[in-house]
Amino acid sequence: MRAFRLLVAVMAASIMIGSAHAADFRPFSREAFAQAQAAGRPILVEAHADWCPTCRAQAPVVRRAAAAPEFDDLIVFTLDFDAQTAERRALGIRAQSTLIAFDGRTETARSIGDTDPNRISALLRTATR
Repeated sequence: MRAFRLLVAVMAASIMIGSAHAADFRPFSREAFAQAQAAGRPILVEAHADWCPTCRAQAPVVRRAAAAPEFDDLIVFTLDFDAQTAERRALGIRAQSTLIAFDGRTETARSIGDTDPNRISALLRTATR
């Protein structure tokens, strides 16, 4: 029984350590986005639609890329493409599966429909310069 408890404790610790590095994922709100920009944080806005097959393929790629230690300070805002029309228009988003990187208030990169892990990581890096 002791060995089992030890095994469970080790597994739990490894999960916590493994997830210690990760970007902060949040639903998009104008207020939170403005606060993050004012604080000079690295930001990614992902325009997502549940019905979009490219969005479904892109989301796990973004999550894996953002889990790298170099993106610990990154905030990822998920914008609902269908429900947040005013917000997406304000950001110039015309298509779902759009990714926009910001370094504070400065837009650093934008892509549409990209699911390539290397290109998405490169896009995230532009926000952390």
